[in-house]
Amino acid sequence: MTIPFADRLQSVETSAIRELFKLLGKPGIISFAGGFPDSAMFDVEGIRLASEAALREQPGAALQYGATEGHTPLREALAGLMATKGVKDLRAEDLIVTTGSQQALDLLGKTLMQAGDTVLVESPTFLATIQCFRLYGPTVKGVPVDAHGVDVQALEAAIVAHRPKAIYLIPTFGNPSGAMMSLARRRRVLELAVAHQVMVIEDDPYGDLYFGEAPPPSLLALSEQVPGSRDWLVHCGSLSKVLSPGLRIGWMIAPPELLAKATMCKQFSDAHTSTFSQVTATHYLHSGRMAPTLDKVRQVYAQRATALCQGLNQHLGEAIRFDAPQGGMFVWAKLTGAQGAPRSGAVFAKQAIAHQVAFVPGAPFFADHPDEASLRLSFATANEALIAQGCERLGQALRAG
Repeated sequence: MTIPFADRLQSVETSAIRELFKLLGKPGIISFAGGFPDSAMFDVEGIRLASEAALREQPGAALQYGATEGHTPLREALAGLMATKGVKDLRAEDLIVTTGSQQALDLLGKTLMQAGDTVLVESPTFLATIQCFRLYGPTVKGVPVDAHGVDVQALEAAIVAHRPKAIYLIPTFGNPSGAMMSLARRRRVLELAVAHQVMVIEDDPYGDLYFGEAPPPSLLALSEQVPGSRDWLVHCGSLSKVLSPGLRIGWMIAPPELLAKATMCKQFSDAHTSTFSQVTATHYLHSGRMAPTLDKVRQVYAQRATALCQGLNQHLGEAIRFDAPQGGMFVWAKLTGAQGAPRSGAVFAKQAIAHQVAFVPGAPFFADHPDEASLRLSFATANEALIAQGCERLGQALRAG
């Protein structure tokens, strides 16, 4: 029997990263491949206390159906959280709770994008975003990125050339690039949004994971300095990387008309995000435990990032080039071909697997014109000893050819 699938499925394929995970079941393998936080960093006790409080104090709200827009006390708590990040005058009704920030991206695809549209993304960018947007029919085009974020001159040229429906950016510690957009570029992005009346989607799952000084303000926080830019800005946030991905708590801040359409589409897909998770997250955010938890996570990840950069320099030397990240969870690197190394991330990934170490080849992170020499390594889930051993194995794989 041949199932008559929808035509739109022809434009997407299974995630190359998810397929890679099938190879990681071998015992003893050291993985730099995952894009998820270290479960040892979860504040299990704090989440347990929050979930107990949810059932003790608000069992009806926690276990019953809820509003599609989200649990009002959580929306109020999230507005308060955004206020600590410089977003002024944000009200609960200015945001909706989503089932992870991934659902926010899907809702944006449903409400904004269709065949014939063009969407601009960073090159490279989050693979799931490329797949999600393509499902709704637009052409997805990449704009170059360096260590300071998207190239705003190239972005402006792409806006003029393609008249995009939307621009998707991860300004702070991007996945996979690890880049942190400079303050000047952030302002310029907002100016371009107003000048060309194009919606900018700011995805910010990693902004709290900085290693030294805090990053520049988000596009949302800066929007008050660029008149009119708030009307052309969507901000997607998440608790997945800083609290727990299993809670599936994200949120979307957008202009009222767009937020209303997104809420309508959310009704059709899941009715509402888990009320139990929402009430639990509300109690956690009011507990005062988030700040010390984040301090610990930042310290651990900073040490691991340093260990990975040192290990790569020691064992791969001139065969690899990268910028040390200032936050986030990733090192984005490029093979140079020196020391007899392959120039293909995919080829080197197979050699690495044979030496029981894994990373993700970089090509799938490009919407177009992939850089075959690139690769992404995550330092989040391996301790410093395993990172050192993993880098040694990468050096062995390099020499083995």
